[in-house]
Amino acid sequence: MDCGSESATTGEGRFRVNANAKRLDVWLLVRCVSCDRTSKLTVHERVPVRSFDPAELHGYRVNDPELVVSRLFDPLLARRNRFTLDWEGAWRLDTPSARLDDAWPTQVEVTFEDPVPVRPDRLIAQGLGLSRNEVLRRVKCDIPLRRPTSAGFTFTVMAGD
Repeated sequence: MDCGSESATTGEGRFRVNANAKRLDVWLLVRCVSCDRTSKLTVHERVPVRSFDPAELHGYRVNDPELVVSRLFDPLLARRNRFTLDWEGAWRLDTPSARLDDAWPTQVEVTFEDPVPVRPDRLIAQGLGLSRNEVLRRVKCDIPLRRPTSAGFTFTVMAGD
Protein backbone atom coordinates (compact mmCIF):
# COMPACT_ATOMS: atom_id res chain seq x y z
CA MET A 1 0.00 0.00 0.00
CA ASP A 2 1.18 3.53 -0.69
CA CYS A 3 0.60 4.66 2.92
CA GLY A 4 2.67 1.85 4.45
CA SER A 5 -0.34 0.04 5.87
CA GLU A 6 -0.11 -3.72 5.95
CA SER A 7 -3.86 -4.35 5.72
CA ALA A 8 -6.16 -4.29 2.72
CA THR A 9 -9.50 -5.72 1.73
CA THR A 10 -10.85 -6.88 -1.60
CA GLY A 11 -14.03 -4.93 -0.90
CA GLU A 12 -16.50 -6.09 -3.52
CA GLY A 13 -13.93 -8.41 -5.15
CA ARG A 14 -13.40 -6.70 -8.48
CA PHE A 15 -10.98 -7.52 -11.27
CA ARG A 16 -9.69 -5.06 -13.80
CA VAL A 17 -9.05 -6.48 -17.26
CA ASN A 18 -7.06 -4.37 -19.71
CA ALA A 19 -6.40 -5.27 -23.35
CA ASN A 20 -3.17 -4.25 -25.02
CA ALA A 21 -3.18 -5.48 -28.64
CA LYS A 22 -3.70 -9.27 -28.37
CA ARG A 23 -2.50 -9.46 -24.78
CA LEU A 24 -4.37 -9.00 -21.52
CA ASP A 25 -3.47 -7.69 -18.10
CA VAL A 26 -5.64 -8.78 -15.19
CA TRP A 27 -5.49 -7.20 -11.73
CA LEU A 28 -7.41 -7.82 -8.53
CA LEU A 29 -8.34 -4.51 -6.93
CA VAL A 30 -7.74 -4.13 -3.19
CA ARG A 31 -8.51 -1.25 -0.87
CA CYS A 32 -6.26 -0.09 1.97
CA VAL A 33 -8.09 -0.27 5.31
CA SER A 34 -6.15 2.77 6.62
CA CYS A 35 -6.30 5.34 3.83
CA ASP A 36 -9.04 3.84 1.61
CA ARG A 37 -6.84 4.03 -1.52
CA THR A 38 -7.20 1.38 -4.21
CA SER A 39 -4.22 -0.69 -5.35
CA LYS A 40 -3.85 -3.55 -7.81
CA LEU A 41 -2.54 -7.09 -7.33
CA THR A 42 -1.22 -8.44 -10.62
CA VAL A 43 -3.00 -11.66 -11.55
CA HIS A 44 -1.84 -11.91 -15.19
CA GLU A 45 0.52 -9.66 -17.09
CA ARG A 46 0.77 -9.43 -20.88
CA VAL A 47 -0.82 -12.85 -21.44
CA PRO A 48 -2.02 -13.73 -24.97
CA VAL A 49 -5.82 -13.71 -25.12
CA ARG A 50 -5.87 -17.18 -26.72
CA SER A 51 -4.12 -18.75 -23.72
CA PHE A 52 -7.07 -17.99 -21.39
CA ASP A 53 -9.76 -20.54 -20.74
CA PRO A 54 -12.99 -18.84 -21.93
CA ALA A 55 -14.76 -19.58 -18.62
CA GLU A 56 -11.87 -18.06 -16.64
CA LEU A 57 -11.83 -14.96 -18.84
CA HIS A 58 -15.60 -14.60 -18.40
CA GLY A 59 -15.09 -14.92 -14.61
CA TYR A 60 -12.62 -12.04 -14.68
CA ARG A 61 -15.02 -9.89 -16.69
CA VAL A 62 -18.03 -10.50 -14.41
CA ASN A 63 -16.01 -10.41 -11.15
CA ASP A 64 -16.86 -13.98 -10.16
CA PRO A 65 -16.59 -14.20 -6.33
CA GLU A 66 -15.27 -17.79 -6.47
CA LEU A 67 -12.52 -16.68 -8.84
CA VAL A 68 -11.61 -13.84 -6.45
CA VAL A 69 -11.27 -16.33 -3.59
CA SER A 70 -9.25 -18.82 -5.65
CA ARG A 71 -6.84 -16.08 -6.72
CA LEU A 72 -6.41 -14.81 -3.15
CA PHE A 73 -5.57 -18.34 -1.99
CA ASP A 74 -3.06 -18.83 -4.82
CA PRO A 75 0.41 -18.93 -3.20
CA LEU A 76 2.11 -17.87 -6.45
CA LEU A 77 -0.03 -14.73 -6.65
CA ALA A 78 0.75 -13.94 -3.01
CA ARG A 79 4.49 -14.40 -3.52
CA ARG A 80 4.56 -12.38 -6.74
CA ASN A 81 2.62 -9.49 -5.14
CA ARG A 82 4.36 -9.81 -1.75
CA PHE A 83 1.28 -10.24 0.44
CA THR A 84 0.00 -12.66 3.05
CA LEU A 85 -3.55 -13.19 4.18
CA ASP A 86 -4.40 -12.14 7.73
CA TRP A 87 -6.37 -14.90 9.45
CA GLU A 88 -6.55 -13.19 12.85
CA GLY A 89 -9.97 -13.89 14.33
CA ALA A 90 -11.10 -15.82 11.26
CA TRP A 91 -11.83 -19.08 13.07
CA ARG A 92 -13.43 -20.56 16.14
CA LEU A 93 -13.97 -24.04 17.50
CA ASP A 94 -17.53 -24.83 18.51
CA THR A 95 -16.93 -27.31 21.32
CA PRO A 96 -19.16 -30.18 22.37
CA SER A 97 -21.20 -29.91 25.55
CA ALA A 98 -19.60 -33.11 26.92
CA ARG A 99 -17.26 -32.73 29.87
CA LEU A 100 -13.61 -33.32 29.03
CA ASP A 101 -12.89 -34.75 32.48
CA ASP A 102 -15.16 -37.77 31.94
CA ALA A 103 -13.53 -41.17 32.09
CA TRP A 104 -14.52 -41.83 28.48
CA PRO A 105 -12.74 -40.36 25.45
CA THR A 106 -14.61 -37.63 23.58
CA GLN A 107 -14.49 -37.52 19.78
CA VAL A 108 -14.73 -34.13 18.05
CA GLU A 109 -15.15 -33.41 14.35
CA VAL A 110 -13.72 -30.20 12.92
CA THR A 111 -15.17 -28.76 9.72
CA PHE A 112 -14.18 -25.60 7.90
CA GLU A 113 -16.69 -23.24 6.31
CA ASP A 114 -13.77 -21.50 4.58
CA PRO A 115 -10.27 -22.85 3.97
CA VAL A 116 -8.64 -20.96 6.84
CA PRO A 117 -5.20 -22.41 7.59
CA VAL A 118 -4.78 -23.10 11.30
CA ARG A 119 -2.54 -25.28 13.45
CA PRO A 120 -4.76 -27.96 15.01
CA ASP A 121 -2.95 -27.81 18.37
CA ARG A 122 -3.69 -24.07 18.69
CA LEU A 123 -7.29 -24.47 17.54
CA ILE A 124 -7.94 -27.30 20.01
CA ALA A 125 -6.13 -25.58 22.90
CA GLN A 126 -8.08 -22.36 22.49
CA GLY A 127 -11.40 -24.08 21.84
CA LEU A 128 -11.18 -26.52 24.74
CA GLY A 129 -9.33 -24.29 27.19
CA LEU A 130 -6.31 -26.61 27.42
CA SER A 131 -2.61 -25.83 27.24
CA ARG A 132 -0.89 -26.84 24.00
CA ASN A 133 1.25 -29.34 25.94
CA GLU A 134 -1.91 -30.89 27.35
CA VAL A 135 -3.38 -31.03 23.84
CA LEU A 136 -0.30 -32.90 22.58
CA ARG A 137 -0.57 -35.32 25.52
CA ARG A 138 -4.35 -35.91 25.53
CA VAL A 139 -5.42 -35.57 21.89
CA LYS A 140 -5.20 -38.39 19.35
CA CYS A 141 -5.51 -37.36 15.73
CA ASP A 142 -4.68 -38.75 12.26
CA ILE A 143 -3.11 -35.49 11.10
CA PRO A 144 -0.03 -33.73 12.52
CA LEU A 145 -1.18 -31.37 15.27
CA ARG A 146 1.66 -28.89 14.75
CA ARG A 147 1.25 -28.43 10.98
CA PRO A 148 -1.29 -25.98 9.53
CA THR A 149 -4.32 -27.49 7.85
CA SER A 150 -7.40 -26.05 6.19
CA ALA A 151 -9.18 -29.36 5.69
CA GLY A 152 -11.61 -30.90 8.14
CA PHE A 153 -10.38 -33.52 10.59
CA THR A 154 -11.50 -35.56 13.59
CA PHE A 155 -9.70 -35.89 16.91
CA THR A 156 -10.25 -37.72 20.17
CA VAL A 157 -9.68 -36.15 23.58
CA MET A 158 -8.53 -38.80 26.02
CA ALA A 159 -9.50 -38.68 29.69
CA GLY A 160 -7.30 -36.52 31.92
CA ASP A 161 -4.89 -37.98 34.43
